[in-house]
Amino acid sequence: MNPVVIAVAITGSVPRKKDNPAVPILPSEQVASTREAFEAGATLVHIHVRNDDETSSSDPERFRQVQEGVRRLCPGMIIQFSTGGRGRDPSQRSSALYLKPDMASLSTGSVNFPTIVYENHTTLVEEMAGKMKEFGVRPEIEIFDLSHLHGARRLADQGLLDERPHIQFVMGVQYALPAEERLLDTLLTEAKHLFPTCTWTAAGIGRHQAPVMEWALARGADAVRTGLEDNIRVTKERLAASNAELVSLAADAVRRHGRRVATADEARALLGLKSAQGTQAA
Repeated sequence: MNPVVIAVAITGSVPRKKDNPAVPILPSEQVASTREAFEAGATLVHIHVRNDDETSSSDPERFRQVQEGVRRLCPGMIIQFSTGGRGRDPSQRSSALYLKPDMASLSTGSVNFPTIVYENHTTLVEEMAGKMKEFGVRPEIEIFDLSHLHGARRLADQGLLDERPHIQFVMGVQYALPAEERLLDTLLTEAKHLFPTCTWTAAGIGRHQAPVMEWALARGADAVRTGLEDNIRVTKERLAASNAELVSLAADAVRRHGRRVATADEARALLGLKSAQGTQAA
């Protein structure tokens, strides 16, 4: 059975405690929530940090606190920082990369969001990709539109991205990519054309989380993504109790598709990362 990496996006920049009290805001809360998710089967954590008033932050000290706590309590877990732009000064979006997390998200183009334009100017994208290369941080390419795949291809042609990137299709953001199964096929075909050896995953936002996960698993995805950043509910009537509950549901989906949840070492090998001991994964 081929293993599947479960990524957990613990906080994001949008949900607040008023939306779901389980959303972890303080670094200590984020570490505790990640530990529970790790014990439930997640082996990659996607990290945003917040100010005490729950607004988005780029504070490297907060990223450092979360990273140190996760490394201490979740042996081998892949740590991925967000460089996303919602509510953050563009000049600060890559300010924590010097801390050398295993991975960081990298959006390769702009797109409409419900209340803003998520702006990723070519110059900014190249600057962030260059910093990731400088600090040995592996990008996860965030695809909100078909053209963003070609933005990634241009980065590879410039030597800022290797030929085996990890690609995530983000589906169900209002005004961006709809969560439609046929579109996932289109995206996946184009990704494999541009990067034949890429690894990939897909994230469904809100009520689309579960169906997008099923579509991805049916197509042999290397990873799935869950977590309170994307979805605060288990059903329309019930809020998720924790990130760990959402991870447990993702693990059930993995097993339904005849696969198994990857261990931390397997996750690192799948995504081309060094092992937790510092050697390159096979």
